[in-house]
Amino acid sequence: MPKPKIRNEYVNNAELLAALIKHRKAVAAAKKKRQPAPQFNEYIGICFLKIAEHLSRKPNFMSYTFREDMVADAVENCIQYGHNFDPAKSEHPFAYFTQIIAWAFLRRISKEKKELYVKYKATEQLGFLQPTERHDLEELGHGAGRPFSVYENISDFIQAFEQSRKAKKRKKMKIRASSTHGTLKFVGDR
Repeated sequence: MPKPKIRNEYVNNAELLAALIKHRKAVAAAKKKRQPAPQFNEYIGICFLKIAEHLSRKPNFMSYTFREDMVADAVENCIQYGHNFDPAKSEHPFAYFTQIIAWAFLRRISKEKKELYVKYKATEQLGFLQPTERHDLEELGHGAGRPFSVYENISDFIQAFEQSRKAKKRKKMKIRASSTHGTLKFVGDR
């Protein structure tokens, strides 16, 4: 009979759950005594950091140059919203915090994309760029197939960013218009 594989988990879900339950009890006790809520202990903080670091090494996040900022944002969000985890509803804190971290990463990517748009738009408006001039966007650390490398020049990036912004506005307006008629209807519904 073959030996069962030993799973090398970087964060143990059961231990994290026990630590969060213990923290939740400490918060409740502090509330009763009208004292400030205690901070998360070191173990919980290390778990947040390990989950964020590991997720940041996944192919869809690993090639961004601002990966450290993504991890920092994610840990901050875990600390900020960690008190919302309710062990009565779920026994999977690993999944809960992984989702918080993934959304933090996406917000940081969106923020960096917007900053890049502002930088390129200002450069274009100042007349430093020729519309047909080819610019390599690999300086951002994105490899082949990454979001910014598909644009041949800065004006393509600017145009794509502005189009996506307009599409989001139109979608929002459709949702608002349909919700004022009594039922909430999403764009995909017909």
